[in-house]
Amino acid sequence: MRGPHNIWRLIRTGATLERTGAMGVVLEAFEAPRALRIVARTLAWPFRWLGIKGDPNMPPVVRALTALGPAYIKFGQVLSTRPDVVGNEMASQLRVLQDKLPPFSIAEAKASVEAELGQPTDDLFSEFSDPVAAASIAQVHKARLAETGELVAVKILRPGIERAFRKDVDAFYFAASFIEFVAPFSRRLRPTEVIKHFDGVVTGELDLRLESASASEFAANTARDAGFQVPTVQWEFSARRVMTMSWAEGAPMGDNTALAVAGHDLHALGGRVLELFLCHALRDGYFHGDMHQGNLKVAENGDIIAFDFGIMGHIDEYTRRVYAEILFGFIQRDYKRVAEVHFEAGYVPADQDVDEFARALRAVGEPIFGMDATKISMGRLLNYLFEVTERFGMETRTELILLQRTMVVVEGVARSLDPSVNIWAVAKPVVGDYIRDSVGHKALARDLWKTARVLSRFGPRLPALVEGALIRQISEEPTQPRRLWPLAIGLLCLGLALGVGAALVAQHVI
Repeated sequence: MRGPHNIWRLIRTGATLERTGAMGVVLEAFEAPRALRIVARTLAWPFRWLGIKGDPNMPPVVRALTALGPAYIKFGQVLSTRPDVVGNEMASQLRVLQDKLPPFSIAEAKASVEAELGQPTDDLFSEFSDPVAAASIAQVHKARLAETGELVAVKILRPGIERAFRKDVDAFYFAASFIEFVAPFSRRLRPTEVIKHFDGVVTGELDLRLESASASEFAANTARDAGFQVPTVQWEFSARRVMTMSWAEGAPMGDNTALAVAGHDLHALGGRVLELFLCHALRDGYFHGDMHQGNLKVAENGDIIAFDFGIMGHIDEYTRRVYAEILFGFIQRDYKRVAEVHFEAGYVPADQDVDEFARALRAVGEPIFGMDATKISMGRLLNYLFEVTERFGMETRTELILLQRTMVVVEGVARSLDPSVNIWAVAKPVVGDYIRDSVGHKALARDLWKTARVLSRFGPRLPALVEGALIRQISEEPTQPRRLWPLAIGLLCLGLALGVGAALVAQHVI
């Protein structure tokens, strides 16, 4: 029975796109062929007579997704992180998509808390406010812990949201398969993969234990960052559908007037928010993936407070080192080195010409460096860089798309605080420090230490491994003993590595 339901949802989606004026915009963004455009507009034609739907002051696609409901709003927000799929203009429009929905009743909220935490809400909290924020997936209440009197924020999933999202996600998969079938050209955009990415994001956000874990990890990573705070997770009062954190008191990052009245230095705040993001991305490889003004406050002492950890970005250590070298190469205007790093990392196929690639990178960097400092954008640089590398055969990397998108958002936050913020002046010391700590001799020593520790774990198993390998080799090649030499050399190297590892562990030289 799922097929007919999905077809009906597809018809409903098409009707809403047409009534909001978004149908043509979407077809254009995905470069649909003429035949597909004719079919889509013909099927949607009867719905034009129902009148325009949604707020006419919104962009058409934003209006359509808002009218279609929570799952579509969240899908639009996720697509805003994928300019490689929807294009830069569409991604920019979707970034302003808001998911402010009518709240559900306080009685339903308390019922969810009691069902999840196993105690009456009034026993857990001495105060429990009406909703202070209501979004597509959850809403937030301000409360006070009965036992300690501490103010907390209680985030609660909307009733039935899991089932509603599951239905819409199934329809998204159906639509992706249908599009790939009727429009083979669309396969280059990998619609099904995009839906899988969205499915993964939503699955994480529908289990608030995972968001609690993200907040806890982020707080641990940033505990020593001056001028930055992450609210503390109250694990005792958190579960799958309820998340409780310490209350973040402060002025909204987007209210410059309130910040100025409170005596905060807007220029310093603008530089710090960018510096913190770069530090988290490079140093920790774990960054807030939705760092816009709505998810940031400024405490009375000037600290930046981050909250809402549903979307987090992760970059492995090797990739961080590569991209730090790339960014630093651009800052130094050493385009040949930037090109070499791409080839060394395997991002660009070896059959491409490194010198030609370096010239293409120069065409990206030089115009940006010719700009006034207030107009220089690292986000724009990364965007141009992705365009060039795509022409040279580099495949899209989702985690770096999120990094680029978040960089654009953070730059926007910094410039909204002070348009004169010099992006490169802020970035250079952060990237330079990371390069010195992660690519030099200290990094080599740490890498050797980590490798030795891993190899040392095999020490007790080494005799059995050697015996087993020798027995297998002899039984397979009894008449060719010379083939034992490569095995013997390999085992000798392993033994030496284990010896070095044991020595390092024993002497604590690092």
